[in-house]
Amino acid sequence: MNNQPAPAETILTVTTRAPAADGVLTLTLRRPDGEALPAWTPGAHIDVLLNDDGPGSTLIRQYSLCGHPAQREAWQIAVLREPEGRGGSAYVHDRLREGSTVRVRGPRNNFPLRPAARHLFVAGGVGITPILPMVEAAEASGADWRLLYGGRTRTSMAFLDRLAPYGDRVLIRPQDEYGLLDLAAFLGPPQPDTLVHACGPEPLLRALREKSADWPPGTLGVERFAPAEAAGAGPAEAFEVELARSGLTLTVPPDRSVLEAVEEAGVAVDFSCREGTCGTCETDIIDGDPDHRDSLLTEDERAAGDTLLICVSRSRGPRLVLDL
Repeated sequence: MNNQPAPAETILTVTTRAPAADGVLTLTLRRPDGEALPAWTPGAHIDVLLNDDGPGSTLIRQYSLCGHPAQREAWQIAVLREPEGRGGSAYVHDRLREGSTVRVRGPRNNFPLRPAARHLFVAGGVGITPILPMVEAAEASGADWRLLYGGRTRTSMAFLDRLAPYGDRVLIRPQDEYGLLDLAAFLGPPQPDTLVHACGPEPLLRALREKSADWPPGTLGVERFAPAEAAGAGPAEAFEVELARSGLTLTVPPDRSVLEAVEEAGVAVDFSCREGTCGTCETDIIDGDPDHRDSLLTEDERAAGDTLLICVSRSRGPRLVLDL
């Protein structure tokens, strides 16, 4: 079930900004009154609302928290400038300065560090951001762990200084020096009480899923930058959605999402990415057969059929009943 409360929204001030690697900028965010920020756990992210001039132009982007959870007075994020992106990273790099204020929602954690005796971490590029606090938590807990960290070049890889004290537990593998990551060698044969946590571009995550196919179900946990390729299945068909708490029944046409239909009906609902990756719009299902097209839920969660990411997922049958 979707037990996460709607993330709170607050206004934070950028107190420091600094380069972390080629094209990667770190920002430290604090409350203007200096009060403590909400607690978070490794793997958590926040929504940053970037106002890009004019009504209806707010850009909402998710950035993993990469500081230290014990330091409640500040949050740190790292943002890669993406020249072919949709404008969020350019806004951060070009418009946010020390003293700028931003609206922030969260934190929310869809990528928690699950307990295990042994952890294998894989990070690609700026995917190191959620992995870094996980590594530090695993070290603090006394668990056995290793990290494989790849990037285009060594100078493009952030936080090498924070990883340096861990010595040979961390494998730094820039592609221009080592080629593609040797995932099979890093994983080795399946091991008991071992979990694999990964964040990075979709080709890396797809390759990792293939290389870990013979590991026990649920071993691999991932965080994506963007929706997985071919996340959906089958053509989109029209269906009805009943909003149990609102007393409304809506028709969702083939070219509209449940979220869009709900918005048009004037029902308030939390959302962020609109891509099925962040989990903000996850909604409880009361009745019906969901057609999951997201890139977030695990196979077990999909099989349970308890929740739906209404920004992308649909119905396999003619009707869904949602707790809205």
